[in-house]
Amino acid sequence: MSLDTRYTAETPEGIALSLRPAGITARFGAYLLDLLIRLGILMLIGIVAAFMGGMGAGLWAVTYFLLEWFYPVFFELMPRHATPGKRSMNLTVVMDSGLPITPAASLLRNLLRAADFLPAAYGLAWLSMLCRSDFKRLGDLAAGTLVVYDRNVVLHGKMPDAPALAPARVLSSREQAAVVAWAGRTERLTPARADELAQLARSVLPPTHAQADASKALLGVSQWLLGRRKDTA
Repeated sequence: MSLDTRYTAETPEGIALSLRPAGITARFGAYLLDLLIRLGILMLIGIVAAFMGGMGAGLWAVTYFLLEWFYPVFFELMPRHATPGKRSMNLTVVMDSGLPITPAASLLRNLLRAADFLPAAYGLAWLSMLCRSDFKRLGDLAAGTLVVYDRNVVLHGKMPDAPALAPARVLSSREQAAVVAWAGRTERLTPARADELAQLARSVLPPTHAQADASKALLGVSQWLLGRRKDTA
C-alpha cells in the first residue's frame, strides 16, 4: 500500500503543479543510506586519525561536525538537489512552489533537525510526518520545502528579470505559489499567452500598475514575493 499522496500548487490558469511528496518509508530508506555513508567516512577518517595523535582527534571531530550539519546542505544545493540516499530512492528537495531549493531554505531545514530529533530518535519528525498529508517534518515547515519524487516534479525555468513590485494586497500561500509558478513558466509561453494569463491576476497589482503591462507588473510582484526587493518600484 502506498503511503504517498499528492501536493498541488495552483498556477494562474488553474493547472496544478504535479508534486508527489515522499512518504515515511522512502525517506527512512534514504536516511539509512546517508547514515551508512557518513559512518563509513568517519571510520576511514578514524583509521587515518589513529596515526596522528591529538591532531587526528581534531580532524575526526571537524569531519563529524561537517558531516552532521552540512552533508545534506552540500548535496541539496547540487543540480539533483538530493543527498546520495535520496537519489537512490528517486527523491529530491524543492520549495513549496516547485522551484529549486534555495541555500537559505536548505540550511534552515537541516539546522532544525536538532528540533526534529526531540525527544529522541527524531520523534517529533515522525509525528509531524504522520500527521500531515505532505509528510513535512518541522524543518520543512519552517523552510517551506518539500521532499518529493523527482520524476513527478514540475520545475520551472529561469525567471525573467523585472523590478520588484509589492502586491496590492496580502497574498495567501496558494496565491504566492501561483504567481511564482507563472513567472517561472513565462519563457516557455508566447508573449500573448503570458499576458493573457497575467490578466487573471490583475487584482494583485497595485492600482498604479493595473492598467500597464500586466505581464511586466506581475513579474515584478513575483520578484517581490521571492524577496528580491532591492529595486522595488
